[in-house]
Amino acid sequence: MIPFIPTPFPYYRLAMPKEPSMNRSMRTMLLAASLTLLSSAVAFAAPPAPAKDAAKSVATVNGKAIPQSRADVLLASQFAQGQPDNPKLREAVKEDLIRRELLAQEAEKKGFEKKPEVQAQMAMARQQVLIAAYLEDYVKAHPITDDMVAKEYETIRKSLGDHEYKVRHILVEVEDEAKAIIDKLKKGERFEDLAKQSKDPGSKDKGGDLGWGNPAGYVKPFSDAMVKLQKGKFTDTPVKSDFGWHVIQLDDIRDLKGPDLEQVKPQLMQRMQQQMIQKLVLDLRAKAKID
Repeated sequence: MIPFIPTPFPYYRLAMPKEPSMNRSMRTMLLAASLTLLSSAVAFAAPPAPAKDAAKSVATVNGKAIPQSRADVLLASQFAQGQPDNPKLREAVKEDLIRRELLAQEAEKKGFEKKPEVQAQMAMARQQVLIAAYLEDYVKAHPITDDMVAKEYETIRKSLGDHEYKVRHILVEVEDEAKAIIDKLKKGERFEDLAKQSKDPGSKDKGGDLGWGNPAGYVKPFSDAMVKLQKGKFTDTPVKSDFGWHVIQLDDIRDLKGPDLEQVKPQLMQRMQQQMIQKLVLDLRAKAKID
């Protein structure tokens, strides 16, 4: 096992693709993901509109009206993804709804809506639509500001430090094993050769090489020992972590040059919104009576 913990975002990577505005991304995440569920839930579960409402309908299929509201939902999802409003799009939505209604009517004829497993899926679909609508409203009511993003950026930047390190390690289960490896290194044996006995399957066949990383990316005992090393040196005592005992060698060190705030702003904003929603769920759970 590698003593590596994921960083909040790959700050040290220079070429990070710029993403579309988070307003659109978040809307798409909350709405588009549930639109398929919504349309299927509506098609199977919504009661047919009376014929007298045909004037407010997209079309009627075998005497059953397809409400304009269904078309509005599908159109809204297309607009959120950047599709322009035009007759061709509206006709495509209409045809899609007609196909859905035809299939839904056939499913009803076969009695599928009475099957317990289908009813459970319909209930879950409706629930998902409610959740998506609620979360979209919650995010709008609790916007992530530019100042909040800038503060988060600075916090992460400081936590990553100013340098990144190219290190090797050998992981063993017992301290005496690590001490024996250190003795062999002091006698001139190659780190790469000794690394073959490492318990870390991801690096043992690469001479123990973990590549480039920054201190925030490793568990604390490992990073604390790593940053104290001089280039080309190895730890003269074993390093204990939750993974076992490590012998660490520092191959190289370089300045950490990360992307500007604007390059990672969309990812940061999305991450902060996800954290906000996670906190919301935890708060709701803490207040709820769950048996």
